[in-house]
Amino acid sequence: MIKEVLVVEGKMDVVAIDKAVEADCIITGGFSLKKSTMNSIEQAYRKRGIIIMPDPDSAGERIRKFLTKRFPEARHAFVPKEDATANDDIGIEQASPEAIRTALEKVRTLDWNPSNEFSGADLITARVSGTAAAAARRARLGAMLGVGYANAKTFLLRLNHYGVSREEFTAALAALDKESEAEA
Repeated sequence: MIKEVLVVEGKMDVVAIDKAVEADCIITGGFSLKKSTMNSIEQAYRKRGIIIMPDPDSAGERIRKFLTKRFPEARHAFVPKEDATANDDIGIEQASPEAIRTALEKVRTLDWNPSNEFSGADLITARVSGTAAAAARRARLGAMLGVGYANAKTFLLRLNHYGVSREEFTAALAALDKESEAEA
């Protein structure tokens, strides 16, 4: 049983999570976030902690940003978009139990005293910014590091705000390059 309460968008997300792990969930119902829902999230946050796990799409990112401002010590789980897409639909409900468990193993906490470990130059050197294949590499690297997919600017913020170490980054990048070589 996961100690924290998972905050997800819909009922079918809970069904998918139940297939993967034993956890209590709160459903936001999308971005509507009724007062009663916010009260439930607040109580869970204070008593057990929460893991914010919205869908890996733009609406999910808006929910994540909103909840992060309200609950700054919440933890975050990111299911990669490619692992949460099926039948022309993107969402946690589309993710396999393994993808959900992997995301929960890589839970991160936002650090309000971010490091300046990484810069835009690091992203360019890693070929996750400034090349035609950058978006795909960034998505895969984000999945490996457990920070999800984002544009280059947001990806850089996540590297510095979610406590990614230089060693983690270098190891994930080496694994990504090894994958790329195997595919070529």
